[in-house]
Amino acid sequence: MRTTVDEQAAALLAAQARAGLVAPPSNADRSFDLPAGYAVGAAITEQRRARGERSVGRKIGFTNAGIWAEYGVDAPLWAHVYDTTLRHAPEGRAALSLAGVAAPRIEPEIVLGLRQAPSEEATAPEVLLRSVAWVALGFEVVDCHFAEWRFTLADAVADFGLHAALVVGQPVMLPAEAGPDLTDALAHCALTLRRNGETVATGVGANALGSPLRALGHLVRTLHAQGAEPLAAGEVVTTGTLTPAFPVTPGQTWAASVEGLSLAPLTLSLA
Repeated sequence: MRTTVDEQAAALLAAQARAGLVAPPSNADRSFDLPAGYAVGAAITEQRRARGERSVGRKIGFTNAGIWAEYGVDAPLWAHVYDTTLRHAPEGRAALSLAGVAAPRIEPEIVLGLRQAPSEEATAPEVLLRSVAWVALGFEVVDCHFAEWRFTLADAVADFGLHAALVVGQPVMLPAEAGPDLTDALAHCALTLRRNGETVATGVGANALGSPLRALGHLVRTLHAQGAEPLAAGEVVTTGTLTPAFPVTPGQTWAASVEGLSLAPLTLSLA
């Protein structure tokens, strides 16, 4: 049986409120596609704003093609980040409660802060870099309200873009005219992810669609093609995981560090 956009949005908001599970929209409607997923996402954003939450940025998911097969997807997605889901770790350390999430996983990412809205024509990384005010390491905690993390890409878009929280580390401010060395460094930096002091994964900046800047360019073009809200100055954009996503539990401490890019390490304790 087909359900309406508002019914799908209500079901997902209710699942989020109880940290529970719900059937994916595609189970009831095999024609549920990406435009339908983004329509549900837009309805959720409207309701979250109506209850007082503010959109402060975007997350780009599935920019790492190395994890597509695991999740059965074949393209990136995007979703809003809210003032209620954004956390800062200005000294490189933060604590986060996992209360209220259903099946959380953690992703280490490169986060960009925008000094201005990138133009839809700005496709080259060195041009996109002019729109970036700062760069930081980040952890996105992703969550899924479908059993066993099974979904279509459209389902994932509808399910808050799988976004639960974003923790942003100490930002490095950029000059208005950053050079090509930084463009290369963002693509070639090497990240190490540790859980309770033990290395569990490594990744490189190029895992995010070739570089975090190319991921940003993809987002800009996608928003333009969809007629969605364009990016604005001051928004935070997290550009996708550089490693596989790992399940998390309270009591763990996760740390990320990079070589080849002057970013402070980031440590996150989970409660």
